[in-house]
Amino acid sequence: MLDAIGVVLATIGNALYGVFWVITHPVQAFNFSDTEAIMRLIFYGASGELLALVILVALGVFIAGMFRREFLWGVVLTIEGISNGVGRFAAWAGLIMVLQQIMVIFLQAIFRVSEISVSPVGLDFTKNLGWYGDGLKFYNGAVVCLCCAYTFVQRGHVRVDLFYASWGHRTKRIMDMLGTVFMMLPALSIMWLYGWFFMWRSLAIPPVNATDTLDRLVLKARAFRWNVETISSSPSGFDAYFLFKVLLVVFCFTMILQAIGFFYRSFLELREEETERGLDLDVLDPHDGVATEGGH
Repeated sequence: MLDAIGVVLATIGNALYGVFWVITHPVQAFNFSDTEAIMRLIFYGASGELLALVILVALGVFIAGMFRREFLWGVVLTIEGISNGVGRFAAWAGLIMVLQQIMVIFLQAIFRVSEISVSPVGLDFTKNLGWYGDGLKFYNGAVVCLCCAYTFVQRGHVRVDLFYASWGHRTKRIMDMLGTVFMMLPALSIMWLYGWFFMWRSLAIPPVNATDTLDRLVLKARAFRWNVETISSSPSGFDAYFLFKVLLVVFCFTMILQAIGFFYRSFLELREEETERGLDLDVLDPHDGVATEGGH
């Protein structure tokens, strides 16, 4: 028991020291010309120290919010604003996907064009039509990954209400808080852990793993070099599949942030017996529902 407590305290101490060191040595911490600094970034990006730091910050905000609820409401609305902003921006990828699909069909089937060249600011970019057609999957992935937190804020996620719908206000808020802490955040943390190293394995060599220690990664730094993955499912297909792995990490980040905000909102609604305060909901038809404060 004492050993476990010692490990936890040591992890917290290392997390706080790491933050202090990064603040006082920003150039060294983010010097991407130094391979050892990159390996340290890779390690700490999915380490126990980062987890301890996130928990400390989230817990500190929560404790402060217990005494000043308006402060916590401000944090909640800020987090939801970020989720809504990212989601609304990423939703345009759906329109781009449709327009690009129409372009590919017309140019290929009617005009028999085999490739498209674009030269923004004098930079030539020429790709086969197959690349543009295969790249439609990226827009779909962007919508799925970047709009999840937005959908959560908008109450558009799938929920099985066999028991939940019949519960009272307080029971719902308590179960929301418990579900966030014991189900949502642990699942997202595991996805971040493996998604983080999965992304880096497609950006650089030698390969890195979730089981690598810091000392082992520092040793690997001697052989480090950038090696951005440019594979495709076909000879002329979309060759930037590393972007899908980046989207996975961004998805985890936005959803972890939104999960913390949802926990705060559930607590505030539990204490104040109030629901949907300040929710910025999108309502396509005003007659379909009543938009809350700040809603569209």
